Amino acid sequence: MGGLGLARLLLLVGGASAVLRIPLARGPWVPPKFWGWGRGPRSRSGGGAAAAPARLQNYMDAQFYGTIGLGTPPQQFQVVFDTGSADLWVPSARCCRLYLACWLHPHYHPSRSSTHRPNGSAFAITYGSGSLRGFLSQDTLQVSNVSVPNQTFAEAVALPGFAFAAARFDGILGLAFPAAAAGPARPVFDSMMDMGLFRNNVFSFRLRRGVDEGDEGDGGELLLGGINPQHFRGSLRYINVTRASYWQLHMDRVTVGSQSCRDPPLCRGGCAAIVDTGTSLVTGPSDDIERLQQLLGATQAAGGEYVLDCAKVPSLPAVSFVLGGQEFLVGPEHYVLQVSRWGSPLCISGFMALDVPPPSGPLWILGDVFLTAHYAVFDRDQRRVGLAPSA
Repeated sequence: MGGLGLARLLLLVGGASAVLRIPLARGPWVPPKFWGWGRGPRSRSGGGAAAAPARLQNYMDAQFYGTIGLGTPPQQFQVVFDTGSADLWVPSARCCRLYLACWLHPHYHPSRSSTHRPNGSAFAITYGSGSLRGFLSQDTLQVSNVSVPNQTFAEAVALPGFAFAAARFDGILGLAFPAAAAGPARPVFDSMMDMGLFRNNVFSFRLRRGVDEGDEGDGGELLLGGINPQHFRGSLRYINVTRASYWQLHMDRVTVGSQSCRDPPLCRGGCAAIVDTGTSLVTGPSDDIERLQQLLGATQAAGGEYVLDCAKVPSLPAVSFVLGGQEFLVGPEHYVLQVSRWGSPLCISGFMALDVPPPSGPLWILGDVFLTAHYAVFDRDQRRVGLAPSA
C-alpha cells in the first residue's frame, strides 16, 4: 500500500428532507491521490427518517469503506467515500489481467445491466505507481436506498501497483467539489443535489476506530443529507472552505502538548489543510512532521514509519490543530496505531511526511487519524466544514 510501512500490517429516499445513512467499514490504506509526492435517529436537516443501515464490516483502523450498487439489477462494490477526490470508479469487466488487482476484485459488467448506457470517453488518474486508466459509462447508482439514474462513472481497466490489489475496497466514490475531478463526469453528490434529494446539501462522517488487529467491527457511518447529533459532543464549529476543490481550510497552527512559546508552532504563520476521509493518516510537510515526531519522542524505523514507546503512550501529549481560530485536539488514543510485529506490540505514529508540490501544496492532510477524533459535516450550500469531538 504505497510507501507507508502500514502496508506490512495488513493495514430513493422520497422528499427533499430525507437523510441517508451509509454504514462504513475499515482496513489500511495510503492515499492514492498523493502517491509519489513524498510523500435510525432524526437529523437536524429537516426531520427525515434515516435509511436502515446495512451490516457494517470493518478491518483495522486505516481504511473506511461502504457498499454501493451499479446497474439494474445492482452489481455491488465496496468503495471509499473519499472527500479528497471527486470521481467514481470501479473495476471493469475489461480489466487487464496483467494487473493483480483485476484478479482480486469484482468487475462491473455492462451486459448484466438493463440500464447501462455506453459513453466510451477515456478516463485516467495519474498516481505515483502509474496511471489508473479506463473509460466512462453511465448507469443507475444505488447508495443504500437512494437511486441516481444515469450516473457517469469510470470503468477501470488498468489498476497499477500492489496497493489496489491488497486494498479491502474495490473502487472510490469521490465527495469533493467538481473542480477536483479528473474527468468530465458530474460528481455523485452533485447529481444528488441536482435531483433535489435533500433539504440541506450536507453530508457527515462518523469514523469509529478501536477494532483489534485482524478483527472486524463498527466503522461508523456516512450520513447523506443530514447530521446525527448522537455522534458528537458539544456544538459543531464551522470553518469556511478557502478553495472549493478539495475540502480545503486555513489552518492557523499546530502545537504539541504544552509546547513552549519559545519553540515556534508547526504550520507557522498559517497553512492550507484539507479534510480527507480517503487518507489514513495525518500528513504534512516533511520539516514540520519531523519536528512533530521529535516533540512526541518518536524514532524512525527501518521501514520509514515512526515508532513510539508503547509504555509511554498513555502519557503522550495531545496534538492541537487550530482551524479558523478554533482548537481541535487529537490525543494518543487516536494518533497512535497499535499493532503486532513478530509477536511483539508496536506503536506507530499516525503522522507522516508528505510534500505536496505547488499548485496544490504545500498542505496538511487531516485524514482518518484526525477524523476518528472528530465528527465532520461537509456543507456544500455554505461551503464550510463543521467539526465537533466524536461521542
